[in-house]
Amino acid sequence: MNYQRDMTGQAFATQTNKAITLLGMSGVGKTTLANRLPKAAWFHYSGDYRIGTRYLGEPILDVVKRQAMKDPMLQDLLRADEISIAHNITVDNLDLVSKFLGMIGAGENGGLRLDEFKRRQELHRRAEISAMFDVPDFIERARETYGYPNFINDAGGSLCELNEDGLMKKLAEDTLIIYLQPSTQLRQKIIERSLDRPKPMYYRDDFFDRQLPQYLSDTSTPSIDVINPDDFFCWIIPRLIAHREPLYRRIADEYGVTVDADEIMAIRGEDEFLEIVAAALDRR
Repeated sequence: MNYQRDMTGQAFATQTNKAITLLGMSGVGKTTLANRLPKAAWFHYSGDYRIGTRYLGEPILDVVKRQAMKDPMLQDLLRADEISIAHNITVDNLDLVSKFLGMIGAGENGGLRLDEFKRRQELHRRAEISAMFDVPDFIERARETYGYPNFINDAGGSLCELNEDGLMKKLAEDTLIIYLQPSTQLRQKIIERSLDRPKPMYYRDDFFDRQLPQYLSDTSTPSIDVINPDDFFCWIIPRLIAHREPLYRRIADEYGVTVDADEIMAIRGEDEFLEIVAAALDRR
């Protein structure tokens, strides 16, 4: 299958087997949309689930075990193989993947040293690239093994940051890339929800390396070691969203289509979703 730039809305709507990649920031509604499509007809591939279970499972458990080893009783039990530690990552519970990334700042506030923070960021970047290159194989498995006619790649918000040669082209060959573009109101809601519950995020190196000294200067923070992780997140999240939006648009312009996220969230069924996507293809 090859989703060419000249695909019409009718051609997409009448395809027997559809495959799409959802592109957009965290909180814009990608997973919500995936859950609204008929589960018997659409195989839901969660990029974050694949990252956590296939590519970061061992590094995540290593972090947990290092914490457990600080407790003398747990240390003895682990060394004697009398207890084991396992993760419980599910498609609906991906917090552990996010928590593994961690946040930079003071250790007493749960922050990470710069070197450890960047190590985990790079591990996540590699894992996300691998998970996205796995998409074609899962499309085939979803159809041939499990009998799903359609496939939805629920990609992470950091897909636009990966900057990996050939990745977006490959995704565009096998799936229709759909950017869920938020309205100003929805964007503000996403920011407010993020500020209410700060969580670890992936940052591209060049972006992070520009922002960190700016944060220290703006907040008169003397060093990285005393950064309050939540304060740093609240400062950087609006800047991260502003940084990512043109990246999403550029990908959609080159490889896919853009649809209104609010319109998508108002759909009452699969047919309405397909009509919106078909119209976006025809506008292209």
